[in-house]
Amino acid sequence: MSLVNLACAIADPAVMAVAAEFRRLDPDGRRMAKVFRSTFDQLYDGQHTGRYSVEQLFKTEKTHFGTLIEINLQRELNLADGSVLDFMIAGYEVDCKYSHTGAWMLPIESFDQVVLVTQANDRRSVWSAGVVRASQENRRVGENRDRKTGLNVRGRSEIVWLFKDAQMQPNALLQLPPSEVYKIMSGRSGQARVNELFRRATNKRLSRNIIATVAQQDDYMKRVRYNGGSRSALRPEGYLILGGDYLNQRNLAAALGAVVPAPGELVSVRVTRADPEEGVDIDGERWRLAVQNEQVDSPAPLLPK
Repeated sequence: MSLVNLACAIADPAVMAVAAEFRRLDPDGRRMAKVFRSTFDQLYDGQHTGRYSVEQLFKTEKTHFGTLIEINLQRELNLADGSVLDFMIAGYEVDCKYSHTGAWMLPIESFDQVVLVTQANDRRSVWSAGVVRASQENRRVGENRDRKTGLNVRGRSEIVWLFKDAQMQPNALLQLPPSEVYKIMSGRSGQARVNELFRRATNKRLSRNIIATVAQQDDYMKRVRYNGGSRSALRPEGYLILGGDYLNQRNLAAALGAVVPAPGELVSVRVTRADPEEGVDIDGERWRLAVQNEQVDSPAPLLPK
């Protein structure tokens, strides 16, 4: 905690108590990170719409994001309702505010109250959450027609950050050049699009939601498997699709020097046969990652479960 934040916490026991309770509920930020990721995905509804970015949302949907963050945080952390504001935490009323840009708008009912301020950027795969008192000293003088205002410079400096630019599960479609995403999404069938995803988004963590967004089908995970899915279709081209639900496949990704998928994720890599003294043993042969544009002459090995 910075000296400024420490001074703020000492001067304001309510801010300190609320921040401490959040840290108790979510010491490493994993639960809140999951909320931000799932809220983006909930609004995109990629399986039914093919959307994957905030820019593709309607204005009303963007506005609704803050309400969903409030609801989803309350569910995930089992927060009590406030009598006046959103939550009751450590005995204090707490208002919850979200802004894509960090320009939180404070209504009259939050004036002089404790506020949880939140922000996230899906392109950068980061989120932030902090606690601050919306005191007169911390608010801007000017108000809009709804009598809402924001934090001033002093108020921003007094935010006690729980997590600042913390990582969340990445959105692989936002990590690719738009031209590559266009080629992926231009496929005529769900299977063709998923195959192209695994060809073009190599060595990246691919969530099930990304697979659903590309496939736009109810049985989207079927598009990944052997027996007609991408694992079969791309095997002749040297692609392995490693699943984070299997420990030995996570270990294989690490041994190959690839990005390791977390449970519920997939990572596509292209492999080629290696010399006996290098690479990784898969099904009795040595394999290594193929370099970019390298010719691959052999089908990829079958994956162990």
